[in-house]
Amino acid sequence: MTLPDTMTALVLREDGYASGGSGDMPTDLAPFVELTTLAVPQPKEGQALIKVARAAVNPSDLMFVSGQYGQPRKAGMPAGFEGVGEVVAGDTPLLGQRVSFFGLGWGTWAEYAMADARMMIPLRPDLRDEDAAGLIVNPMTAMAMFDIVRADGAGAFLFTAGGSQLGKFLIGLAKDAGIAAIPVVRRTEQAEALKALGAADVLVSTASDFADRTKAVMAEHGPRILLDAVADQVAADLFFAMPRGARWVCYGRLATTPPRLDQMGQFIFMGKRIEGFWLSSWMRETPPETVAAIVGEVQARFASGAWHTDVSEVLPLAEALDRFPKALAAKDAKVLIAP
Repeated sequence: MTLPDTMTALVLREDGYASGGSGDMPTDLAPFVELTTLAVPQPKEGQALIKVARAAVNPSDLMFVSGQYGQPRKAGMPAGFEGVGEVVAGDTPLLGQRVSFFGLGWGTWAEYAMADARMMIPLRPDLRDEDAAGLIVNPMTAMAMFDIVRADGAGAFLFTAGGSQLGKFLIGLAKDAGIAAIPVVRRTEQAEALKALGAADVLVSTASDFADRTKAVMAEHGPRILLDAVADQVAADLFFAMPRGARWVCYGRLATTPPRLDQMGQFIFMGKRIEGFWLSSWMRETPPETVAAIVGEVQARFASGAWHTDVSEVLPLAEALDRFPKALAAKDAKVLIAP
């Protein structure tokens, strides 16, 4: 394949982290990224160049471009953590194949992206690009965190941001395993749809009976695991209402105001604990054969229809910056970029 010399990309405007502490997750990304033309990168040893077909827009992307994620930005580099595309050059036997991948210091919101040749995921032919574009961040996180639930022997678990794509994946896993999944949401209209997917119960944090419903859920199900993407006072209150030995696993920080921890004795006398989960660390620390098996299971679930990515919009790369505010305001669905 003859490659062009230049390409279009959405690149970061600033270096490092944001000053002034935490802020809201942005929907207008114009202050943080700009559309520009760059030279097509040349892969080195151990690297591969991928012609991007679809790139995902995840909450972690939004926090990263605004300088609020756990790794620093580098001005002038394309944004975007994951995507799907065809391998067109590099040190790999996967030339010409379609793969899901993480960007390697060169994000996926671009016509071409770089990847670590060892970390690319060859794809089944029956997997849609819409599912493959987000194959890693949400599905792998769901699988890994559900293993925490399963290993704990918990018969039930709570999770916040319950209407999210990741939350829907968790419901499917729990339903198949016979474990009660209890999502926590903010909008009443989400409850019935999540129950139809298989949620054992749903807690609506803005409802007037939230406190009473929480007590009833704790009494009926006794959930010992809280998988939390928000890290707000609602999550803290739920955790302190949970039974002895409860674990609060924080994998995101959507809230801008940190929670107040006012029942510290529970850590001493009830054996409770708070811990973090980051997919990047999990993938480094987990045996390769285990990761490979989970990748295979993720693809099988999508191919069979057990999982499905709810895509709200696919934005052309050249139009994405202008259309982000409206697209990202949609609830409970995925935005993709098509270079």
